[in-house]
Amino acid sequence: MITYEFKGGTGTASRAVPLRAGMYRLGVLVQANHGLRPWLKVCGVPIGELMPENAMWSSERGSIIVIIATDAPLIPSQLERIARRASIGIGRGGTVSGNNSGDIFMAFSTANDPGELPEPAMVRFDAIGSDDMDGLFTATVESVDEAILNAMLAAETMIGKHGHIAHAIDPDRLVGLIPPHLKF
Repeated sequence: MITYEFKGGTGTASRAVPLRAGMYRLGVLVQANHGLRPWLKVCGVPIGELMPENAMWSSERGSIIVIIATDAPLIPSQLERIARRASIGIGRGGTVSGNNSGDIFMAFSTANDPGELPEPAMVRFDAIGSDDMDGLFTATVESVDEAILNAMLAAETMIGKHGHIAHAIDPDRLVGLIPPHLKF
């Protein structure tokens, strides 16, 4: 897995989301294998342009898989709307999803368990009101962006087939490139 031409892989992030109906959790798992070095931005800073060494490609070659899980009670159309927000989170990091990108986004809820099998003759579902979805959308976008960065920060330099080297991003150098007023 190569992410913005640094070693990538699997990353996670999550948020607690307060809604009128209660407190819910939303978590994201990414398999990050996408992006070109010049595209990489962290907190809006053009990190890829500031760390150009060891770039590998002239065109985008990867893809990304994003799985979004929540305990908020949602119906299928709301989960589809959540899944669509993954592309906004990916875009925050700078990627435009190149021609060869095979992006897959999926969202599911652990709420609304129908209970013991066999299911009863009538099953009812609870769902958050659509007017309260913004908090979940924000959590999705932020968590996808963070999970990609976490995948890169957890990765280690690796030597692959034919001696190709995928260099890990240097966390200390990355932090040093982010202006103090943007760090949290």
